[in-house]
Amino acid sequence: MLVTTKKLLVPARAKKYAVPAFNVNDLEFLKAVMSAAEKMKSPVIVQTSEGAIEYAGLDYLVAMIRVAAKGKIPVAMHVDHGKDLKTIKAALDAGYSSAMFDGSSLPYAENVKKTQQVVKWARAKGASVEAEIGAIAGIEDFVSVEEKDAHLTNPAQALEFAKETGCDALAIAIGTAHGAYKFKGKTHLDIDRLKKIAKLVKVPLVLHGASGVLEDVVKIAEHHGAKLGSARGVLDSDIKQAIKYGVAKINIDTDLRLAFTAGIREAVDEMPKVIDPRKLMEPANLLMREVAMRKMKLFGSAGRA
Repeated sequence: MLVTTKKLLVPARAKKYAVPAFNVNDLEFLKAVMSAAEKMKSPVIVQTSEGAIEYAGLDYLVAMIRVAAKGKIPVAMHVDHGKDLKTIKAALDAGYSSAMFDGSSLPYAENVKKTQQVVKWARAKGASVEAEIGAIAGIEDFVSVEEKDAHLTNPAQALEFAKETGCDALAIAIGTAHGAYKFKGKTHLDIDRLKKIAKLVKVPLVLHGASGVLEDVVKIAEHHGAKLGSARGVLDSDIKQAIKYGVAKINIDTDLRLAFTAGIREAVDEMPKVIDPRKLMEPANLLMREVAMRKMKLFGSAGRA
């Protein structure tokens, strides 16, 4: 069933689990995510970036996700890292149940003003809004923040921002990063900062750039020719701590991309005579489903649907 992210995240924060938010670009990603959610009986957030919308088309994505949400599993259809107000408005008008406005790189007052506008649009549609305060380093689709420009979220400012905007969820920066190359040296998140934010801000908190860059998946990809070098992700232990202290939505994009890449490389390498794309896609679909299921177990969302 199609629901808002607010409906999923409020009980998640109260009961100390997190709902996985998976970025999808096409039918293969969506089917893998939904298969995992159904098997694990987990609520799920299916989200599309502005890059995904440009790639697949808004109408195609809405149609596919609406079909995926026809079952018993609660599904939120969410715009991830929306920066263009026209795209966000179009998505809400098309039936998205949730949208993120990412004004984290804007001056504070402008971020507040534009977030308030998105909240107004969403309320009229019965949808919910995620906002962001504090910039996350790295690159994801159309979102690029240089490491020197990334800054961690100030707890007092987060409280002020949440009150001023009326957002339903707040993405914060506590040391995560987009992409497969998140860390150089120290990998731990700033959990002390999270604790301070959680004491002040009562709306559900969100982690972006939180993929684990799973070692076994990286090994499969590299065994079949990928050159991933020093790819490193967020530790499971940090994810568990983050959930304990108020994080109720965790975004996963890189881990699915790695699983898809590893599966495709394996299939092409081991089935050189196969030309049926369905068969070549199968290992990738199975590996993406497995990765999604592992995230649901780690986040504590399994069995919550």
